[in-house]
Amino acid sequence: MVRTLPALAALSLAAATLLGACAAGPDYRPPVVETPQAFRETPGWARAQPADAELRGDWWTLFRDPVLDRLQARVDVDNRSLRAAMARYRQARAQIRIAEAAGAPQVGVGLNASRARVSNNVLGRSLAGRTTNDFILPVSVSWEPDLWGRIARGEEAAAAGAQASAADVETVRLAMHADLASSYFLVRTLDSESRLLEATVQAYRKALAITQERQRIGIASGVDISLARSQLDGARAQLADIALQRGAAEHAIATLIGVPASSYTLAPAADASRPGRSAIAAPPDIPVGLPSQLLQRRPDVAAAERRAAAANAQIGVAEASMFPALTLGGSGGVESAALSQLLSAPSRFWALGPALAGVIFDGGARQARTAQAQAGYDASVEDYRHSTLVAFQEVEDELQALRVLRQEALVQDRVVHASDQALALLTRRYGLGVVPYTDVVLAQTTALNNERLAVGLARRRLLASVLLVKALGGGWDRQAPAAG
Repeated sequence: MVRTLPALAALSLAAATLLGACAAGPDYRPPVVETPQAFRETPGWARAQPADAELRGDWWTLFRDPVLDRLQARVDVDNRSLRAAMARYRQARAQIRIAEAAGAPQVGVGLNASRARVSNNVLGRSLAGRTTNDFILPVSVSWEPDLWGRIARGEEAAAAGAQASAADVETVRLAMHADLASSYFLVRTLDSESRLLEATVQAYRKALAITQERQRIGIASGVDISLARSQLDGARAQLADIALQRGAAEHAIATLIGVPASSYTLAPAADASRPGRSAIAAPPDIPVGLPSQLLQRRPDVAAAERRAAAANAQIGVAEASMFPALTLGGSGGVESAALSQLLSAPSRFWALGPALAGVIFDGGARQARTAQAQAGYDASVEDYRHSTLVAFQEVEDELQALRVLRQEALVQDRVVHASDQALALLTRRYGLGVVPYTDVVLAQTTALNNERLAVGLARRRLLASVLLVKALGGGWDRQAPAAG
């Protein structure tokens, strides 16, 4: 009988090897999504040169701003949200090792020592009334062959989950870099607007002085003085509001690079002498590519697809629980009543044999878990398909925004030029006494508003460029190894 146990174990192992080729649950196939042939808003869009066929990893270098480049480098090192995402990725990688360990043999060892007295009232015991020692050093080995692919599906789910987590890292990285670029360009355009208002304050102060002189010689009224002062104070108030907005954007930059807002200041640009929109560079051309490429370039879309793969594997895990589990186990060691004889040959013992266990009735819990896993997969597929629709929408939105804003900026430039000419003409005519000061005030207000609108359009074009890069997935390469 003793010799049949190794043979039985070998037979069980052979059966497990054959059955292990079968894995419960469906094999994964990426969900099919509807992909347009081209983006609708690309007609008339500047075609990228061959060398710029796709966005590079450091996409912000397209804007050719060394200060922005230095700030972006700090995001990869010090951004707290990115660090947290990388830690979650390490968690997911550890989960792979946990899933793989489920398929490995489990080996245990122990050491027990006890001293006991046997009751005198035990019948048929030669040790009745005696005190005995028992020393045992056991070793146990067990292994569960993956007959139905439960462990393999678990590994598959863990691997797909880790890949999704890696894509999440890149999603956070892209978002943080885009937020920094947006906040940076907001600061720079607010600086331009601030310089415009500073120049306006100087002009209004000069206009007030001229009006006061005209009142002194009797050719201007107190109403003219009040209007001139009102214009000057209004420009100063707008300047204070710009400073408030700049401070908030500067604080956002500090948070993104991982420093307290109170300890960070972004100096004005080197071209601070140029007022208004003249100091704002035009946004660069962004290579767009094809919609089919977008699904490979967006890390959030890739993460959604990998979660669908993980959910599909969970169906197999749930279905495998419907079948009995085979465990091959053995134990052995040494046991003795005397510690001095514990390691001697007669103290040896061992046991070996397979065990097959399964659940006959559980009230439908296993079927419910399978249905739950299937529903989870269906939900993840719909999430993936929705993420692709959102990706296409965001690209179309920003392409349209850039196209319309470019046209709007051209028109606004002409409006600014015309309002500046009108202001200069009316100021001269007021000096000659031909028109009332109210005409000058109206022209001043119109010219300032038009110039600020032009700066606002320049800001919106830069921000739309950043959002387009973000919508296109930045320069992320799906084949590149994940950081962290």
